[in-house]
Amino acid sequence: MVTSFGELVRRAAASRGASVAVVDAALRWTWAELDGIVTDLAAALAGRGLRPDDRIAIQAPTSAEFLACYLASLQAGLVVVPVNPSYPVAELGHILDDSGARMLVTSSVAVVADAERLRAHHPALEHIVVAARSGADGLPTVMELRATGRNAERVSRDRTGEDLAVLLYTSGTSGRPKGAMLPVRALLANLAQLGELRPAPVTAADTLFLPLPLFHVFGLNAGLGLGLYFGATMVLSSRFDAAAGLQTMRDEAVTVVIGAPLEFALWAGQPAFADGFAHVRFALSGSAPLPAELVGRYAEAGIPLYEGYGLTEAAPVITLNLVPGAVPERVPGADTAPARVEPKAGSVGRPLPGVEVRLLDQDHEVVEAGDLGLLQVRGDNLFTGYWPDGADGPDPAGWFSTGDLAVADDDGDYYLVGRRSDLVLVNGFNVYPAEVEAVFSKLAGVREVAVLGEPDTGVVAAGEVIVAYVVPEVGASLDPGLLIAEAGNSLARFKLPKRIAVVPELPHTATGKVMKWRLRAAGLSGGGTGAPR
Repeated sequence: MVTSFGELVRRAAASRGASVAVVDAALRWTWAELDGIVTDLAAALAGRGLRPDDRIAIQAPTSAEFLACYLASLQAGLVVVPVNPSYPVAELGHILDDSGARMLVTSSVAVVADAERLRAHHPALEHIVVAARSGADGLPTVMELRATGRNAERVSRDRTGEDLAVLLYTSGTSGRPKGAMLPVRALLANLAQLGELRPAPVTAADTLFLPLPLFHVFGLNAGLGLGLYFGATMVLSSRFDAAAGLQTMRDEAVTVVIGAPLEFALWAGQPAFADGFAHVRFALSGSAPLPAELVGRYAEAGIPLYEGYGLTEAAPVITLNLVPGAVPERVPGADTAPARVEPKAGSVGRPLPGVEVRLLDQDHEVVEAGDLGLLQVRGDNLFTGYWPDGADGPDPAGWFSTGDLAVADDDGDYYLVGRRSDLVLVNGFNVYPAEVEAVFSKLAGVREVAVLGEPDTGVVAAGEVIVAYVVPEVGASLDPGLLIAEAGNSLARFKLPKRIAVVPELPHTATGKVMKWRLRAAGLSGGGTGAPR
């Protein structure tokens, strides 16, 4: 039984050290090289005075540098805090303060330029490292840091079991991001649960293409984690380009692709679509609902496109429509592995082996097939609660309420209906309206604002988009484009409204609460603009 991520790398290095582990553009690392880099870098981190349980924030795109820092940090006994590279300094600052990170590895030009002020305003932050092939004056790159560990004392402080491995920040009920505490146990459990599927989604013989961000739990564990767990060749992509991605898939003879619905939609519209997927045997979409018509488009091309459902707190996969409906009766000497099922369009499938799911009504009773219920989950893949004290984790019986509403059909397949809260899902990323409202309410000329999610009606749907209904101060003239530009100084790009409606007033209840359902129902509109994409 594997107990750490370091063990996964060492095992692959010992058994097939000369095989390619990582492809990142022109860079190619074998398993033996990856093991050496991680070992050196772990020693370098310890040499900087970082101790077990210290937090290290990694703000970088999907890259060999991110992978090396992730694995080295866990080997050095550190807790990894992945951060979106597009976060402005203000949002990064909240995470640094809340987590108490002592080191920041960043690819952000703005953050690097503001390094001194960042250190001054965040006392716990002692070290800043550049996640790029070339650095900046006074700041080492990841590989330069690695060089300092080559002759240093080796460290073996692997995070295992209930040790906190990853602190992933996700929006909470207050609207401020809060850290979900994922121990090694949860991350490895989810990989083992996926590994129970037959046929296995990934094997050592596969070449896995990862165009997903590694600061997101889907890319980090369901993508990168699977590659590490099975020892596959991992092809990384720091930015998404549909045509270039298909070319990479063809050149590298990619056999497994894990992506988001938007990426699969853009690939399907490319002339080289069939060529790029020529060798693909397994394609998995997650982080946002997958349109049924897109599943059909892939089926027409002979490619089964599967869909999973999960959340950060479950590390992340809960259900998958690859899970077979029935296991053939066992016959002595016969192969009893269930055959691959065709993906049921619109369904997120069934729970993974070792994961329990139930739907409860308002009286906390389990509902029957076809009835709407609040989805709860239980399994070894669950987090331990939110940083720093483990609040709001699974209940004493191990159940965690996802906040999602769903129904199950007679076959036991689940269908997501909506969310109990008004959390908005934009391209798989959580956006809490309260956070956006807090920023817009401080802008000049804004008297009141209400933010909500609306279905994306674009050619390539992103699930939902952010819409802001803004009431101007008396006599003020608001320019939606300028409002979005100003808000961009405090909010990540994906949190910015795609449309702003300037309205004379908002509908309120008797107690003064904005009735957002009326905004949706009435389809209020005013002068608006699209957020930059």
